[in-house]
This record gives sequence, structure tokens and C-alpha cells, in this order.
Amino acid sequence: MAGTDKSRRDDWSLATRLVQEGTLRSQFGETSEAVFLNSGYVYDSAEQAEARFKGEAEGYIYSRYANPTVSMFEQRMCALEGADAARGTASGMAAVAASLLCHLKAGDHVVSGRALFGSCLYIVEDLLPRYGIATTLVDGRDLNAWEAAVRPNTKAFFFETPTNPTLELVDIEAVAKIAKGCGALTVVDNVFATPLGQRPLALGADIVVYSATKHIDGQGRCLGGVVLGPQDFIDETLHTFLKHTGPSLSPFNAWVLLKGLETLPLRVARQCESATRIADFLADRPEISRVYYPGRTDHPQYDLAKKQMAFGGPMLTFEVGNKKEDAFAFLNGLQLFTISNNLGDAKSLTTHPATTTHQRLTSEARAELGIFDNTVRISVGLEDVDDILADLDHALAAKP
Repeated sequence: MAGTDKSRRDDWSLATRLVQEGTLRSQFGETSEAVFLNSGYVYDSAEQAEARFKGEAEGYIYSRYANPTVSMFEQRMCALEGADAARGTASGMAAVAASLLCHLKAGDHVVSGRALFGSCLYIVEDLLPRYGIATTLVDGRDLNAWEAAVRPNTKAFFFETPTNPTLELVDIEAVAKIAKGCGALTVVDNVFATPLGQRPLALGADIVVYSATKHIDGQGRCLGGVVLGPQDFIDETLHTFLKHTGPSLSPFNAWVLLKGLETLPLRVARQCESATRIADFLADRPEISRVYYPGRTDHPQYDLAKKQMAFGGPMLTFEVGNKKEDAFAFLNGLQLFTISNNLGDAKSLTTHPATTTHQRLTSEARAELGIFDNTVRISVGLEDVDDILADLDHALAAKP
């Protein structure tokens, strides 16, 4: 590689750094970041190969370990998150699993928020105990519950905020303080807030994970994940785990994610502006019994949202009618929205959590989390908000 094309300016704004940060140019001087799809690398000599494997010389060894395109994505994510280091992964769930498994061993204990995406709940409830790692689920809103759950062998706190799909909030700063008091790492899944809407590291968290598949790509094109945190954790604990277990981020996907980061501020700003209007529109409809949106004053944790979030976010959830048939009639009546369990796309998406993302839970467990048969989640896209509102209006008139 010819090296970094431009030295970073400390006075650059975040939007500028999301276009410029970490760019490496080859000897050909390409404008866009290059996609290095190679698996291996060559050495000038046997001595150079030995030095790289010993860690005595810089350079790439194998793309399962590191890759120039992936490195550019990681450096740009560090600029976005304010992190010392990062590692890309094949998916968001690879990031979640690796962030915990690389640090934990049999006999350890994890405290987790109970309101989790279905696959995250599987990691905490099923996978970790299989390897002798005890777990305790708590109501993430209750600081006393976090404190009461701590054991002498507690090594990690894990939670998402806002939660999927009911948009409950966890006080990152307060929970991280409890974790530090017992020597545990705080791992935050920050997907719903987006990196622009919430900065967990600045609030005291140790590790942040993302499904980059969501808003970071933002156009439904590829899978990817990323783990960000302190240099020693990322370069030693996490890197060794990833190197030997192999959930590597594809260089092509890293390139797609780099392109997504260039437009992230523009997209998220538009989506959040639209989400605010949509939440207000739905709150005034007689067909809607409840709207969950952190940017509204009627959110039960609105004060916390103002404290730790820059905006309400591009996601919102609501209850339509009284039963599943009402929710299904609404979903099937939509024309602009696409029914999909994904989120963070340029296209507006909607899903029925009780029968998709959280279907593995019992009805009682879902009810405890506030997920009912009439609960609907939407991910706001980039369409004209007036067209979105018209589509919602049309669908609300649908009858089961």
C-alpha cells in the first residue's frame, strides 16, 4: 500500500472523517477505496515472513487475520465511535458472540438486560451456559436489579439500548459505574440508537457492538458487524479469538460498509426527522393504543433519552387494534412499507415481532417485555415522509 493518502486533521468534523478517515491508496492512486479480495500476502524474504509472524514487523499475513479494506472500515468506525481500536466481523451476531466469548471462561458470570433481540437472548440464555458461564437476566431499567445480580465471579454486563422492539432504555452511565465497581466489562449493543445518536464509550461503557448490516450499510446490501473498545482488549483478547475462530468480515462487505459510512449522517438525520413526525401522527390516531418512541415526551424514560441520546432514533414501535388480526390487517394493507425483519434500510420496513424476531419466546415472556400480538415495529426509510404518512393512513383503515 502507498499508505494513508491524507494525514488526519483533528479539527475535521465527524461527517468529513466519515468520508476521509483511514483511506489507504495503492500505487495506482485510486479515488475510491480499493477492494482487496485476496486471501493471502507475499513476503520479500523468508526473514520478513518470520518477522511478521513474530509481530516484529508490520504487514498483512492472511485475510482471516486482517485485510487492507477491512482495516479502512475499522479505522473509520473508530473515528465515528471515538474508540481506540475495532475489529470487523462477518455479521452483527458474530460481533455480539465474539465480544463476550473472547473474554469469558467456564465459571464466569454475566449479567444481561432481559430485553434482547432473539439471537442475543439465545447467546445469553442458551449458548453461554452450555460452556459453563452462568447468566442472570434483569430488567435493564432497574439499577437496583443490576447491583443485586452481581456475584464475585461476574465478568461482564451486556445490554442493548434502546431495546428491540419496545425501545426501553438502559442508563449506560449508571450501569457502567456498577460494572466498574465489580470489575466487569460493560458491553453495549448500540444498533437501534446508531453511532450518531448515542456514544456508549463516552458514557463509560467498555465495549460497543454493532450489526453494521443495519444503518451503517443502510441499504440492505450486505452483512457485517464490528466490535469497538480499548486497544489492549481489541488487539489482544478479541483479535486472538477472531483469528483462530474465523468469523472474518469479507473485504467486499467492508468496502460496501465504507461506502455506507460516507452517507450515514445524511441518512440518519432524515430518518430521525421522519420518525418524529410519524410517531406524532400515530399517537393521534384512534386505532393506535400506544406509541413507543424515545423522542416523545410521553416515553416513560424521556428524561434519560434526553440525557444520553442525541435524537429519538430511526425506529419506532406501536400497538394497533387489540389482537394479531388487527396487526396483520395493518401490515398487509401497507403499500410503501416492506414487511421484513431487517431494519436500518433506505426503504421503510415493518415487522410483527411476536411472530418473527421474538417468536421463540413464550407469550408470557413476550408480555413481560411489552411485546403483544398487536405490537408492530417500523424502521423508517428515506422516502418522502408525506408518502409514508399517507401509506400508514391507508393501512390503518384496513379491517381484519
